[in-house]
Amino acid sequence: MTRDVGFDDFLDAVEAGDPQYLVDNDGRTHLPPMPYDPATGEKGLTERPVPEPGEILTHTTTQIATPQFEDDTPYVTAVASFGPVDITGQLRDISPENVEIGQAVTLGVERSETRDERVLVFYPA
Repeated sequence: MTRDVGFDDFLDAVEAGDPQYLVDNDGRTHLPPMPYDPATGEKGLTERPVPEPGEILTHTTTQIATPQFEDDTPYVTAVASFGPVDITGQLRDISPENVEIGQAVTLGVERSETRDERVLVFYPA
């Protein structure tokens, strides 16, 4: 499997307990692997630690997935706010019917059932 340098580096940082987000000179936030501010082209963004726990902003349950995740269904994909950054991941260790907006979550990394690839996940806090 080919390593996706920026994305896999972010997953490595999550696994190590040290995920970082990036801030440009105007205070806009980005997630790695963004090497520059897309609005200005500015390089050299400042790294800051992702604060935990996050809070679920929205979620959806996938019953029928693309081939990349077909053996993982059903699964919940959520967008969670971690302070100044919003992150998308799969929610684990909870039944889809028990997921709530505003629920506290932490970051993690697990492997997909279908392709055994690493996936960014949330766990109930």
